[in-house]
Amino acid sequence: MNAQDSGNNVVFGFLGTQLDAVSKRRGKFDKRWERWRPTLSILQHPKTFPVSRLVLLYNANERDLLDTIVEDCRILSSTVELELKELNFDSPWDINTVFPILYKFIAAYPFNVEEESYFFHLTTGSHIQQASVFLSVGARYFPGKLLQSAPDRSANSSPSPNSSPNPKNSAGSNNKANSRLEVIDLDNAPRAIADIFRKAKRNNTDYLKHGIQTRNNAFNKLITQIEQVAIRSKAPMLIMGQTGAGKSWLASRIYELKRRRLDLKGSFVEINCATLRGDNAMSTLFGHKKGAFTGAVDKRDGLLRRADRGLLFLDEIGELGLDEQAMLLRAIEEKRFFPLGADKEEESDFQLIAGTNRDLRIEVKEGRFREDLFARINLWTYRLPGLAERREDIEPNIDYELKHFEAGQGIRVRFSRSAKARYLQFALSEDASWTGNFRDLNASITRMATLAESGEIDDNLVNGEIQTLRYLWGDDLLQPESEKSAFSRAPKALTSAQLSSAQFSPAVAILTNYLPQSQIELLDLMEQIELSTTIMACLESHSAAEAGRKLYNKSRLKRKKTNDGARVITMLEKHGLSFDQLHDSEHQDAQTF
Repeated sequence: MNAQDSGNNVVFGFLGTQLDAVSKRRGKFDKRWERWRPTLSILQHPKTFPVSRLVLLYNANERDLLDTIVEDCRILSSTVELELKELNFDSPWDINTVFPILYKFIAAYPFNVEEESYFFHLTTGSHIQQASVFLSVGARYFPGKLLQSAPDRSANSSPSPNSSPNPKNSAGSNNKANSRLEVIDLDNAPRAIADIFRKAKRNNTDYLKHGIQTRNNAFNKLITQIEQVAIRSKAPMLIMGQTGAGKSWLASRIYELKRRRLDLKGSFVEINCATLRGDNAMSTLFGHKKGAFTGAVDKRDGLLRRADRGLLFLDEIGELGLDEQAMLLRAIEEKRFFPLGADKEEESDFQLIAGTNRDLRIEVKEGRFREDLFARINLWTYRLPGLAERREDIEPNIDYELKHFEAGQGIRVRFSRSAKARYLQFALSEDASWTGNFRDLNASITRMATLAESGEIDDNLVNGEIQTLRYLWGDDLLQPESEKSAFSRAPKALTSAQLSSAQFSPAVAILTNYLPQSQIELLDLMEQIELSTTIMACLESHSAAEAGRKLYNKSRLKRKKTNDGARVITMLEKHGLSFDQLHDSEHQDAQTF
């Protein structure tokens, strides 16, 4: 038996200011039962369409009519629950006013589709309100069907309550109802309607990504599914990933998304479990009573209590001890726990997101993590890829970090064209390990933006930052002793295989001084020769203009206007280089060797 057959039908509808209205004049008011009134007609079919709850939406200025309809509903049925919701539409004929208000109401309503069947009465309300209802049901945003009522012209007039010993007779107990109901099931939403909600869905995923237009397909698909789970499920979520991959940041965005949709009313509470040890772990998570242990001079509420009706983020959950894990499991399942030293339970209805950089499967096998807790928190498990796995997302994240710096410091900073090309060339290469993930990128942009003169990050700043990153990542520790200069751009020794390959020749070996191997391998041999020749000319010249005169010594004689220096600069910028950078590197090499 489905919910409709069992009578668990919940009907939503607008109060009909015209069709539901009745005159208060003597005689006409008493004859109101002889008129068809849409809202009341919903309750006139207790056998064929039993209603358990009627949700009436009304404006504040409709209170007198509402009181009359509520009283008449009580006469028709004493068992139907009446839920009154005040929605004030300044202009019920304006789609820009009506639809957002209805959209927000539906988003906040606590639907229970497993126990109840939902219907939206389409007959009352303005045309715009009816259209908004149709949009919501058609796009499956409202989890139910449309309900339409109409007067039954073939029915005998129902007697008034005054002429019947039982007013319920007019509702169909012994007489034929003067109305008919029709359920409208929209199997497929029109494309235009679905587009509205696809856009809303995109807005949610963009919100989780903080508006960053990420390009990594795997990451985008991951965020899309997380968005679906976040708005549809209250079950725990496990987010795995390296340190700095964005677990804490994503958890806070999930909380904000849920709070915007009114799914959560409490706080966002987070803790790194690696900081919890001994009694401090129990006390921090579950609280303690006064005197529970040495130093417990006052009662303390734990983080679980503070997260009531909110979201608790336990980062590095794999660091928790087994005792804390056991108590956490019970708190997740029963929403109850004992504070340390207490003999009375406390309650907290929190949602949980757990983060870890460990493989909890291995932790379970080795006995360091409870199998039952792992089973309880891994219903929705996601692994966040590190920055090195999402190199195509580095550029949009650079733009985001610059905007973030501007918002925090009030200073607008931008890269010069050549500096950005140089930084991206390094950031996207295999030479950039990004061991700290987004923390490294944030710190890198912050350093350069802070040191930027006149709001511009130039080539010199980028070159210095690249050296800093190499040092922090320990690149010099991986080099032979003879090459351990973290701040040098010395020529790299070429293998015999490289020297014999088509892409290397004595003429182009100089490129290894200035470009990573991965970038050189993407260049045609002709491009390598052109670039290496340009570099050598620059090294032998005092300016780009002088280098241009040397490189274009014949063709420039045939032109009326010459700007060969600009041609040299353009060639270098194409590969993320600059004239000054070449001479700076040459000067460093002379100092180092």
